[in-house]
This record gives sequence, structure tokens and C-alpha cells, in this order.
Amino acid sequence: MLANDIDDVLRILDGIIADCRTRRDPLGYFPALYRQVTRQVKRGIAEGFFENGPRMIRFDALFANRYFMAYEAFRAGRKPTKSWQVAFGATCSGELIILQDLLVGINAHVNLDLGVVAGEAFQGAALESFRGDFDKINLILGSLIPPVEQVVGRFSPLIHILDELGGKDEVEVLDFSLDAARDEAWLNATVVSLVPPGVRPFTIQSIDRKAAFLGRLIANPTGMVARAVSIIRATESRDVPAIIDALGAVVPPAR
Repeated sequence: MLANDIDDVLRILDGIIADCRTRRDPLGYFPALYRQVTRQVKRGIAEGFFENGPRMIRFDALFANRYFMAYEAFRAGRKPTKSWQVAFGATCSGELIILQDLLVGINAHVNLDLGVVAGEAFQGAALESFRGDFDKINLILGSLIPPVEQVVGRFSPLIHILDELGGKDEVEVLDFSLDAARDEAWLNATVVSLVPPGVRPFTIQSIDRKAAFLGRLIANPTGMVARAVSIIRATESRDVPAIIDALGAVVPPAR
């Protein structure tokens, strides 16, 4: 279940989404959103948004394959990387709200996978030349925040409680998380690219442990936030297929 190009990525995501939809499994929320990101990347390549389209096609497949390998391992009863184990386990617990389900997946894929793949794929000047397109990936992620917030609000009517608690609405919280994750991912890419190949697995394990720690913080808030999450969860829709479908339609199809 590995991709060679963006069309492969979309095809594999379609299969995961369909399976999760049939199972009524919230594990389908992240790939539904991820498919929308991938569609936007594909559109950006076609429209010349990226500096190097063929390079982005290859990178997109390598990046997605980290998620596919983790997902396949989890479904087969094997242990994926720690951060993905935290993400999948928390989502399957049924204790998270929709926003948390999305964030634990984003955390694992950006705070671990994005930097690792960039650092493994590019070194030295090649990595520096990739920086512009790397940042454009994050512009695409950021552009999806408003429609994602609208979808979450449709199925999570008390999500505004987080606004009242923290002084930031859920859109700003998500945007801040992506900004911080982007900077962390680039730092990780730089570190991974610089260490010798024999040391690289230990470096990646260290990055994974940190991402897993952040995932646990997302999944297990404390204090007033924990109480707010409990209230929000009690009023959220449990129509998993409808939520998957909505997240899978945040970007209107190209005309």
C-alpha cells in the first residue's frame, strides 16, 4: 500500500476513507481531510504554484507513504511509530472530540513525518532549495482552516466553549498548531539531513518521542479544557459517515 505519485496517494486514501466509512470509524476523519490537502497540492502543481512540480509529486508520495505504513501497521495489529500509535489509539478510544481527532493526526504527520521525509529526501543545498515549496505546503494547510472550522462547527455545536475558555477560537488554535508544527518540521528536516545515515534512526526516534508527547497533550487535556472537551463531546454528532463526507468536501471540486 505504497504510492509512487499523487494519483496513487489519492487512490489509497479513497480506499482508507471508504473502509472507515463502512466501519463508522473516526479514523476516517484524518484521511478525509488529508485527501483534500492532497487535491490542493495536485491542483497547485498543475497551476505552477510550486517551484518544482515533479519534485513535489515525488515528495508528496514519500510523505503520504509514512502515514500509509503507520495506518497499515496499526490495522494489522503491529506497532507504528509512537506518535502514530498515540494518534490512532486516542481516536479509537472514543474519548476525543472531532477537533482532537484531526489534531492528533496532523501532529503525527507534520511534527514527525514531514520533517523526517524532507530530511531523508534532501540534503545540503537540495534541502535549502526545497524550502520555498515546503512553506507552500503549509500555505495550503492554512487555507483549509476556515472551511474545516465550519465543518467542525456543524457537527460540534458547543465547540465555541474553547473560545470562551482560552481567548482564542478553534480556528486560531488550529492555525497556531500548524505554524508551530511547520517550524518544528523544518528544524527536524535540517537535523535529519545532517546526521550520518547510521545515526539517523536514533534521531528519528527522538523526534518521534517528542511528537508522541505532544499527541498525548492534545488527546488528554487537563483542568478546564478537559471539562470543556467533555461537554463538547456529549453534544457532538455521532454520525461518523456524515462527518467523514463533510471533511472530504471542504474543498469544492475544480470546475
